[in-house]
Amino acid sequence: MTRDSRIHDVAVVGGGVAGAATVIALAREGVTPIWIAPGHSDRAEVFGESLAPSARTVMASLGLGDVLKDPRHRASNATFSAWGSDFLVERNAAVHLEGPGLVLDREAFDSSMAYAAQQVSERRTVVLTSAAWRDGTWSLGLHGGASVKSRFVVDATGRSVSIGRRMVRVVTHDRMVAAVTRVPQRSTDVEATRATLIEAMADGWLYAALLADGRMSLAYFSDPDLLPHGIRHDVDCWRALVAGSRHVSRWLDDAGFDIVEPPSIVAAGTRWLERPAGANGEDEPPWAAVGDAAAAMDPLSSHGLTTSLWSGARVGAAASSWLGGDRAPLDRYSLAVEAGIRQYVADQVRVYGQERRYCGRPFWSRRAISPGGLLARTRP
Repeated sequence: MTRDSRIHDVAVVGGGVAGAATVIALAREGVTPIWIAPGHSDRAEVFGESLAPSARTVMASLGLGDVLKDPRHRASNATFSAWGSDFLVERNAAVHLEGPGLVLDREAFDSSMAYAAQQVSERRTVVLTSAAWRDGTWSLGLHGGASVKSRFVVDATGRSVSIGRRMVRVVTHDRMVAAVTRVPQRSTDVEATRATLIEAMADGWLYAALLADGRMSLAYFSDPDLLPHGIRHDVDCWRALVAGSRHVSRWLDDAGFDIVEPPSIVAAGTRWLERPAGANGEDEPPWAAVGDAAAAMDPLSSHGLTTSLWSGARVGAAASSWLGGDRAPLDRYSLAVEAGIRQYVADQVRVYGQERRYCGRPFWSRRAISPGGLLARTRP
């Protein structure tokens, strides 16, 4: 058991992309944080490969522009969707001023982020077990009995929201889940189209994206009560679900991809913190949440990773300002996140409302609600 008697300026809790971005942003402000981040082997396999074009600017601001040049990532110039229609429609991303987005090798990207963050922080590869504000400092208990203290804490713990849920209410809109897997190609005789495809179905929607390593990332999004029974363990059940699609199944078959294992089931619902940061006077501990800990949105937005990077960069700078006596950047971060949530809600209702073929089915009817109604009906 080791108790660190030092009081660190900032503790960042969480080992994902948002936590790494926060650590790097703090270091660029001259602050060396303590980073409480379990190793990659302690985390579930990560999914979500889409990086929006706007992320290039954020990565450059963190000094990490070269990370995106890794050949294990590929440009995402074309996305096809069958949404609101039986026909595929192409959206070409090459027109973005920042350049195209990327389809990432997530393991490679996360490892690059973690390596960069580890060079500029004091890292503890253990799990947080407790957090309390005492006598003007945060006391953070770690697995194994160790503890550290800090003046400011950043919650980058993803959907578990280990710190933020102690501070404010977690607002939950839906409990959507994703059945996810990566599908190998049985033969290289056919060159698969380098694209992303999104297809609406009666009880959810399918996502397929060709990765740079030649595998297909495949995910089905639905509500827990609408998933076929046994899909988590039955590969035939998973194959049958995908075979029920019009376009994704044809793409897999034509390019020679074989579904060889059942999917993992991961949380993919929409939820956010009532307030993503606080430091209002002596009565409230100074804290902020980033990435999915601040707001976890529907993967249909394809902005989860970009938002994680953006929020980490903003909070790193804001926490540094708070240490110097300026609370305004932290307040502006909160307002920006809250405005983003309102815009997201309006966009979500609009996009789901475009799919009218299945309007009587539970998955789609649950999402047929006005933006004001959505915000009003959310629950802790």
